Amino acid sequence: MNVLTGSNQRGSKLFKVTINPTPAVTHHEWPSLDTYEPSQNSYSLLVPLDRLLSEMTQIKNKGGRIVEIVAADVAATTDQSTVVFESAARPVVTTLWSKASEQDVQAVITAAYKQVFGNTYVLESERLVSAESLLRNRSISVRDFVRFLAKSDLYKERFFSCTSNNRFIELNFKHLLGRAPYNQSEIVEHLDRYQAQGYEAEIDSYIDSDEYSAAFGDTIVPYYRGFKSQNGQTIAGFERMFRLYRGDAGSDTNLNQTGQVRRVDPKKLLRSGRGIV
Repeated sequence: MNVLTGSNQRGSKLFKVTINPTPAVTHHEWPSLDTYEPSQNSYSLLVPLDRLLSEMTQIKNKGGRIVEIVAADVAATTDQSTVVFESAARPVVTTLWSKASEQDVQAVITAAYKQVFGNTYVLESERLVSAESLLRNRSISVRDFVRFLAKSDLYKERFFSCTSNNRFIELNFKHLLGRAPYNQSEIVEHLDRYQAQGYEAEIDSYIDSDEYSAAFGDTIVPYYRGFKSQNGQTIAGFERMFRLYRGDAGSDTNLNQTGQVRRVDPKKLLRSGRGIV
C-alpha cells in the first residue's frame, strides 16, 4: 500500500513494519497497532518507537517474518485523530556520475563527510583537502574517498581513541556499510581482525567487502539502508539497529565526562571475553 492511515495518538517517531504472516500472526489481535488490509504476501503495521521491540518480539514468537522496517514520514494531517502517511522514509542516494558538475562533486563530498562522520560537524581546517582534490580530478573513486575519511586522524580521534573497541566496530558498520551489526559473530570477527591486523585492516574489511561492492560500488556514497530482516537475525539484532538509528537530527558523537555514550550494551554484543570494553 502506498498510503497508510493511522491514529495520531502516539509519539512523533513512527515505523512501518512489513511482515510475511503465518496464520497465527494474521489473526492475531494487535491491541496497540494499526493493522492494514493484508495483501497476498505481506501486510504492514505502524508502530511507535517505544513499543517497537515488544511488538517485533510478538511477531517473531508467532512465527511471522519481518520483511522490512522503515521510518515513516508524516505527510499530512486530515484532522486531530488521523494522520496520513504517503510513503515510508527513503534514503537519499548520492552518486558520482561520469559527467558530474562541480556542484555534483561537492554534493558527493558533503554526503560522504556526513555519512562517514556520523552527521557530526567537520571544521574547514579538519577537512581532507588533498583527498577532496583527488576526487574532483577523478584520480580516486568515491569508495577510495570514503576510505581516506575512515582512515583519517579525525575519524580515529572521534570514533576510536575516545571509546571502546565494541563501540568503534559498531559505528564502522553504520558509517561504512549503512547498517548495524547483525549478530555477535560479526562483532567477534571484527574484534579479532582489529586485534590481529590493526586499524587499517579493520577499515579495509568493510570497504573491500562484497557487501559494500553490491550496495554502493565505486560511485555511491554509503547511506543508512534501513531495517531489513536477514536470515537468522535475532530480536537482539533489531535492537542494535534501533539503538544506532539517530535520524538526521542526531549525531554519533555525544561526548560527556566519560566519553561517547554507548548505544548498545557491550554485554549484548559480545560474551566471548575477547573484547576490550
